[in-house]
Amino acid sequence: MNKNETLLEFFSTQGAEIHYGLFLINFLLAALLAQVLGLAYARFGHALSNRQLFGRNFVVLTMTTMLIITIVKSSLALSLGLVGALSIIRFRAAIKEPEELGYLFICIAIGLGLGAQQTIITLIAFVVLLGVIALSHWVRGREAGPNLYLTVSSPRGNGTGLPELLAGIKRHADAVKLRRFDETDSQIEASFQVAFNDVGQVEACLQHFRTTLGDTRVRFVDDRGIGN
Repeated sequence: MNKNETLLEFFSTQGAEIHYGLFLINFLLAALLAQVLGLAYARFGHALSNRQLFGRNFVVLTMTTMLIITIVKSSLALSLGLVGALSIIRFRAAIKEPEELGYLFICIAIGLGLGAQQTIITLIAFVVLLGVIALSHWVRGREAGPNLYLTVSSPRGNGTGLPELLAGIKRHADAVKLRRFDETDSQIEASFQVAFNDVGQVEACLQHFRTTLGDTRVRFVDDRGIGN
């Protein structure tokens, strides 16, 4: 038997039988852990995007990752084929916050662990990660700071700029932090973390934008709420 035949036999016999009962249990467990992670992201996350909507992707991503790992681990040939497949696939989701990328990596890690049938270590790591996330949120929540996200979108050419936006918000808010600023040829958009103690301050800020900035879109997103 020459070397080519030996190598061909190695690839054809390389494989491991999949235990279907264990696979089903881990598959359902992946969905459960991803759902819990999505709830944790909606509760403890600080991203400006819609966290509930983004968290719905966790279940599909985690279960898909586990399915891929379960299949390719049974065959070295499939593993090598996966490398070639991934070379032509590009993940182009718009990730605007580093926090979103971190949670996506957690989903992938859960899928990898359960797909490799490392159930116990995956569960332990998941519980520890949730504890760290909750503790970080609790420590940060004790700090006084902004309690709402404010996004202002306005067309250019009406005298609106970043200094005017900051000055208008500071006039009515107790604290303000600039989080993101985007500018195009026709529009500017700025996102802030602001601190309001009551609804009256919010209404005063809105009235200021209506009277001074004209055609401007203002959006408030809850972070810790007013009065919490």
